[in-house]
Order: sequence, then structure tokens, then C-alpha cells
Amino acid sequence: MVSRIEHPAGGYKKIFETCEELNEPIPAVVVGVIPEWLSGSLLRLGPGLFEVGAEPFYHLFDGQALMHKFDLKNGHVTYYRKFVKTDAYVRAMTEKRVVITEFGTAAYPDPCKNIFSRFFTYFKGIEVTDNCLVNVYPVGEDFYACTETNYITKVDPDTLETLKRVDLCDYLSVNGVTAHPHIESDGTVYNIGNCFGKNMSLAYNIVKIPPTPKDKSDPIAKSKVLVQLPSSERFKPSYVHSFGMTENYFVFVETPVKINLLKFLTAWSIWGTNYMDCFESNETMGTWFHLATKDPAEYIEHKFRTSAFNLFHHINSYEDDGFIVVDLCTWKGHEFVYNYLYLANLRENWEEVKKAAMRAPQPEVRRYVLPMDVHKEEQGKNLISLPYTTATAVMRSDGTIWLEPEVLFSGPRQAFEFPQINYSKFSGKNYSYAYGLGLNHFIPDRICKLNVKTKDTWVWQEPDSYPSEPIFVQTPDSVEEDDGVLLSIVVNPGADQRPGYLLILNARDLTEIARAEVEVIIPVTFHGMYKP
Repeated sequence: MVSRIEHPAGGYKKIFETCEELNEPIPAVVVGVIPEWLSGSLLRLGPGLFEVGAEPFYHLFDGQALMHKFDLKNGHVTYYRKFVKTDAYVRAMTEKRVVITEFGTAAYPDPCKNIFSRFFTYFKGIEVTDNCLVNVYPVGEDFYACTETNYITKVDPDTLETLKRVDLCDYLSVNGVTAHPHIESDGTVYNIGNCFGKNMSLAYNIVKIPPTPKDKSDPIAKSKVLVQLPSSERFKPSYVHSFGMTENYFVFVETPVKINLLKFLTAWSIWGTNYMDCFESNETMGTWFHLATKDPAEYIEHKFRTSAFNLFHHINSYEDDGFIVVDLCTWKGHEFVYNYLYLANLRENWEEVKKAAMRAPQPEVRRYVLPMDVHKEEQGKNLISLPYTTATAVMRSDGTIWLEPEVLFSGPRQAFEFPQINYSKFSGKNYSYAYGLGLNHFIPDRICKLNVKTKDTWVWQEPDSYPSEPIFVQTPDSVEEDDGVLLSIVVNPGADQRPGYLLILNARDLTEIARAEVEVIIPVTFHGMYKP
């Protein structure tokens, strides 16, 4: 899965440039034959506006949210995109400046105000962004674009119109939730976010949004907290981007990348601090694994520990014979990977991009196995008896259980990230295949498939082509786990014509089935979904 392509021309810089939204869907030129059964929409979110007037956004996660849609019907394809009309976007466009602080870009008071007005503006407190550029997912019969704050934005998946902003704090005790909920077949949504627990200590709440009620009322109004998990530090919660869920358990991995809450609450209001300024690394805690049961929802007191790593994406978790198997896309060490995702770094020439990646934490796909039957008298013994893994778990004298992983894939500066599986059939279950976006020194340049049982790999890659997270779509009535297609948006900035396209791959061997090309450049997207 290691990339064999270099990028000296720097075409990847084009996916980090501002684009315009479209007034109407544009037809795509289809090369190949699209399967007849593939009829639906690929919805994607990412940044599309990288500066406002003369003011730039500085971090990859700052650009204003742009929603993309490829519609597939009867072998024909159209492409459409619109900016999500969040408060952050509307106010920025109205005032022609950055108005709300984003992940790595601080907003400052209006320079046209006098000094007293600007001073008091600083003390109005934290105005949290609603820039929902990370993902889109269904809640009941509706669809919401999201980031990682308390705000989610209801959108129309057909017209891409922005419908309304929802503040989850109106319904739940959370400061924000992840952009990666788990959704069961009946529509139940689970998520996790940090909160204030007992004695004003920070904790993590796992929350549940039920399926659409019979009376068709809003299921978000019936949201509830299921269980609370403790934080390793009272005022410094860990950064959480995703979590794991099996049939009977929740899996939360608490990493050493911390949010300094006191800095967040104080320095922000006075000095124009941004989110990135509030992160710090705990160099001594390592990484903690937390478990909770789903029904009844209860925290499990086992103390699972391992060495320090960053974590953004869980691949899958499942139960097997008294063990919980957890597959993760990790980055070694305690330094925050997002430090390397400033736009200035990603827009550097290729040799400079490679030098920066040499200094960054290194990626690795890992499997951890957590034993559920734990006895203190078994100190020093490997508690894992599953025959197919080399992962270990050893009880220590202090009662902690030390975990060592099995490495499923490792390549220097070559990440398997943005993982996807056959979610509808194999989420929370023993599975074989993961699909991912290959990052070459942080630049996305290939689509990968990994057999987590045999470690066999497959790769799709073309020169000067920059794909997005591959979305798995299952063939109707299929039996095999990998019977389906992968959908990915690819950009080839140097193409003579139609530089952006929807790529359709056979999920079994990553051979191309078809592509639908359009006459526009498509900026980077993060996550999304297929809506049949």
C-alpha cells in the first residue's frame, strides 16, 4: 500500500484553493458503464472558501463548509455544490472578514469600531463556530452537516439548501460531539462528547438519538445521555474524533492530546486565541482505553493502558470469545498530528512537504485486543488467547492491563486513513476488509484495500491524481463482504479537460468500473455518505 508516485509538479496545491458554488447541477461525461443498480447520491463535505476578502484561513479545518453531490441515475451523472449557509459563512460574507474563530484561525473585532467597542467585543465570551465542514449523516428522516462543536446544520440532500442550525446543548449535556456517530439499522444514532461531570470535573458522555418516533416528531428532541466515562485529567479532556461500538459495548480511546480548558475559557476571550492554541500533549499518560456496556449502559472499571498515540479514526470493533477486538488508524507518539496540517505546510513544494512529514508522528494501522475476563492473580501473563492475533494484554501489579498491538499495516510516512468498511453488514462484527485513503506525506494520492485477517493489500493509483475517502456501496442482495463498489471524488489538476471526476471501483480488486468527469476542480473533501 506504499505510494510509488512522487508529486514534484505540486498539483495537490489545487485541492486547497477556493472555488465557486454552482448555480445548478452540471452533467458529467461518463467513461465506462455504471452498474444499473447504482442509483443515488454521493454527498461530501469539505472546505471550499480558504480566504475571506484579504483575510486567509490558516488551517486545513478552517475553510468554510462546501457540500458536494454526485447524482447517479440510469447510467447518467450530475455534479452540484453549494456552500452551507452557516452563521460563520453568512457573517463572513456580509462583513468580508473572518468573524468567528475557526480551528486554526482567530477572529478579531471589527477594525472599524473604536477602541472601546473592540475592547468590550473581546469580553463577550467564546462564540463557537458552526462551520460544518467535516461530515454529513442522517438523523431520522433528516440530514445534518456537522463539525465537532455543539452545532449541527440541517440540510436538504436534494437541493443542498441550508435549512436550520441545531444547538445540541439545548437537548444534551455535551460541549460538542464527534463528526463520526454510529448509526444502527433502525436509525438509532450514538455519539460521544466531553461534558462537565461530578464536581465540575471533565468527563465524556455517550449520547443516544432514537429513531424517528411514530408521530414523526423530531428525534433530536428525545436525545439522552446513556453513560458517562471519566477523564484522565480534571480540566483537560482529550481530543475525540471518533469512537468504537460493538454489538454490546462502547469503546472510547483517550489519547494524550489534550484540550486545556482553562486556556480555552480565559485566553480566548482576551487574546483572540484559536482552537489549535488550546491543545497540548500529556507526555506521561500514554493512551487509555475505556469500555461501557450498551444495555444496560454502565461504565466498566477495567484500566486498559498502552503507549502514546494520536487517534482520529476507528476502523471497526467487535466481540470474539470474551475479547473485544479494536482496529485503529493510529499515529505514534503524543505530538498532535494537526500541527502539520496548516495550509502553508500543505501548499509547500513537494520536497518541503516531505521534510515536514519526516518530523511528524508516523502512521500505523493497529489491532488492540481487550480481555473482558480479568483476574488480578494473573499478573505478568498474556490474557489474550485468540489464535489469529499477536496482540497482547498483560495485568500489572498496579491493576492496570497493558496492551500491545498487532500491526496490520505500517509504512513510513504512508498512512492508511479515512477508513471505511461494509458498515451496514459488518459494523461491530468480525470482518475482513477495510478501505482507506492513502496519504503520501499527508497528500492523498491513492485508494487502498486491506484484508485485516491476512494483511493482503490492493491499491488504485494514477499519477498526479488526488482522491478522497472511498465510500463502500454494497451490491443489492450480495453475500460476500466485499461485493460492492467504492465511490471517490478524484482531482487531476493537470488534465487537459475535465479535471474532477467521480471514480467507481470494484471493491473486490480496486479495478476501475467507470468514472464521471466534470469541467471543474473539486477542492479537498473529508467525509460523507451515499444516499440511495
